[in-house]
Amino acid sequence: MDWKIELIFVPVTDVDRAKDFYVKIGFNADHDHVPYEGLRFVQMTPPGSACSIAFGTGIGGSLAPGQQDSIQVVVPDADAALAQLRDAGVDANGVDEQAWGRFVSFDDPDGNTWTLQQLPDYSAAD
Repeated sequence: MDWKIELIFVPVTDVDRAKDFYVKIGFNADHDHVPYEGLRFVQMTPPGSACSIAFGTGIGGSLAPGQQDSIQVVVPDADAALAQLRDAGVDANGVDEQAWGRFVSFDDPDGNTWTLQQLPDYSAAD
C-alpha cells in the first residue's frame, strides 16, 4: 500500500496576502472556497509537485503563523530557484553548499521558512 503526502497546512495571518505571495513565486491556486461563513480553504500546489499546501480561516492547526519551518522541497537547480525567487522580489538566502545537497531558503510573508534542496548527483559517486 502506498502512503502519499499530499497536503501540508501552512499557518498564515492574512489569507489574501499569502495567496498573492505563493502565486507570485509560481504556485498554482487550486482551490479558494468558502463553504460556509467562518471557513475559507485555499489550496495551492508548487509547480511539478504532487503535494499541495493549504491555508485559510477556520481551519485548525497547532502552529501559529510563522512557526512552520520544516517544509523541504526538491528542485533540479538551486541557482535557478534562487534567481526565480529573487526575480519575484523574494529575499531568499543564497545557495548553501553541503555534501548532501545545495540549499536555498526563504520566508513567506508570515515568516514560515521554506528550504529548497538540489540533490547531489549520486551517479557521479564512486
